[in-house]
Amino acid sequence: MTSTPRTARALARETITRDILAAARARLAADGPAALSLRAVARDVGMVSSAVYRYVENRDALLTALIVECYDELGAAVEDAEATVPDRDDVTTRWLAACRAVREWSVAHPGEFGLLYGTPVPGYAAPRDTVDPATRLVLVLVRVVADAHAKGAVPPLGPTAEGGLATLVAGARDFVAARGLIDDAPPELVVRTLMAWTTVLGTVSFEMFGHLAGSVDDTAAWFDVVALRLAADLGIGL
Repeated sequence: MTSTPRTARALARETITRDILAAARARLAADGPAALSLRAVARDVGMVSSAVYRYVENRDALLTALIVECYDELGAAVEDAEATVPDRDDVTTRWLAACRAVREWSVAHPGEFGLLYGTPVPGYAAPRDTVDPATRLVLVLVRVVADAHAKGAVPPLGPTAEGGLATLVAGARDFVAARGLIDDAPPELVVRTLMAWTTVLGTVSFEMFGHLAGSVDDTAAWFDVVALRLAADLGIGL
């Protein structure tokens, strides 16, 4: 089936929109998400401020476009890193590759990381459009855990009563079940996967915002230690 060729106007619009997003990402690094200004972005791409509204409705629409683009970019980086592990039975290496990709992308894109995981922008509420891109990273980690679980990996039981856990993480269990990753996922496994996901991002956040200064000299090596211990906590490593 042949696709309909895009018109010159459509191609020009795509090019200008990409330029606007690129300029906005540069502004993220320089000024931070809360200070993002359509007027400044328009100036950076050589447009009058009124013209930029032909491509981006308002600041919130620009933030949403940036968030979707950055989540997709981060998700793709994690997917690609995990997929390059040749031995698909080596779930520990797959886990470490995915986790490292999270950190490497974040360190290379501090402004974008701040937009995704930093202080919320006052007055902005992310729409549903951002949910699917945001879950790409999560799904990579969950797939590794699911494969390990299918091979018999079982995390040790924690101190919280099993019945209480099932209710506590019902939403996360539904998320996993809806995607066919783990049938009737044990609550303890869901809890530890949630803990691992938030710890990965929390460790990166501490590094990005300078909270490890004076505590850890080699942040890359420290991150690997954390990621591998999380794998062990899930029953898939060490």
